Amino acid sequence: MPSAARFSDDDLSAYLREQLPVGRSSEIEQALRDDAALRRRLAAVASGAEEGRSVGAIWREARLSCPTRDELGALLLGALDPEVERYALFHVREVGCRVCAANLADLEEAASKSPEIAQRRRRVFQTSAGRLKAE
Repeated sequence: MPSAARFSDDDLSAYLREQLPVGRSSEIEQALRDDAALRRRLAAVASGAEEGRSVGAIWREARLSCPTRDELGALLLGALDPEVERYALFHVREVGCRVCAANLADLEEAASKSPEIAQRRRRVFQTSAGRLKAE
């Protein structure tokens, strides 16, 4: 199959916004090197990015499905509601959101620089979690 047909306009648009998992971005980059038709399609997608934007495109651009940085921090502390935790892990691991993965890595690095602070926060969250839950 020609490389231009392997990628949808949504794929190319997400590639331009750096919202694809690394593997998929690499596939597109390799195909762009070898396929002039795909490079022309990418240019067309880039130039028409504001025209006819779908609800899905707006949703992705605003990152409405991404967990907040606070939620990612709570994930590291083990202080998230189990359902939210499952979603956040799915979002980072399965969906492959590079923005959230970068935020999580940044938070992990910050926590590793001051483990005593992270330990204290974890204890506070664990001791107060039952009292904070809404009934």
